Amino acid sequence: MVELKDLCAGYDKKEVLHGISICFEPGAVTAIVGPNGCGKSTMLKTVIGINRKMSGKVLIDGADSETLSARQLAQKAAYLPQSRVVPDITVLRMVLHGRFAYLDYPRRYRPQDIAAAEEALKKVGLEQHKYDSMASLSGGMQQNAYIAMALAQDAPTVFMDEPTAYLDISNRIQTMQLSQKLAADGKAVVMVLHDLDLAMSYADRIAVMSGGRIIKCGKPDEIFESKAIDDAFNVRLCRVKSEGKWIYHCQSK
Repeated sequence: MVELKDLCAGYDKKEVLHGISICFEPGAVTAIVGPNGCGKSTMLKTVIGINRKMSGKVLIDGADSETLSARQLAQKAAYLPQSRVVPDITVLRMVLHGRFAYLDYPRRYRPQDIAAAEEALKKVGLEQHKYDSMASLSGGMQQNAYIAMALAQDAPTVFMDEPTAYLDISNRIQTMQLSQKLAADGKAVVMVLHDLDLAMSYADRIAVMSGGRIIKCGKPDEIFESKAIDDAFNVRLCRVKSEGKWIYHCQSK
């Protein structure tokens, strides 16, 4: 379990995150939403050690993250960044990068590493493409390959920064359904999302950020009733019930 306590962080001595406190629990999908520049990506980068914190604590299974080696941290939390360069390698080789946290130098893949990578590819529906070049895949398939790499890392917490960006609606829904399956398997799934309708429809919990702070965290119904999204984005969040489910959309105020 990953817990943030009064976390402050930023860049070049400029504080971007102000006293963030939140717990990412196993078995749940948490969506982080908020306007551009509010600190969503900064929070994820600080948690996984790319960006140094200014104050506060990041606790991973009760241990201060600063006491963990890079290898130990990678075994605890996987991170899928928003921007990625597509390398000219096979899909399987790409996914095997997720096993680096378990290998010594020189890196030699063991049978269990190959098995973990192939199982991850099966979960995202790419098992038939493992020998294809990454460059030959569609954008949605490339995204799934990166998600498979994070799954092969076999960490109990998975952080994903804008995993639905640049995907068509079908692939966006598949990505959200996959996140639900991962949570059902006991993982803590944390996703930075701009798609408010997807966040409200598929996440177990929503954390609304504004100005470097979490202004509200709760279940989708609680977030809707609180009007936190309305305040953060200066919109009116609406919903209608269709086939027994709430469908969300935004209107300008």
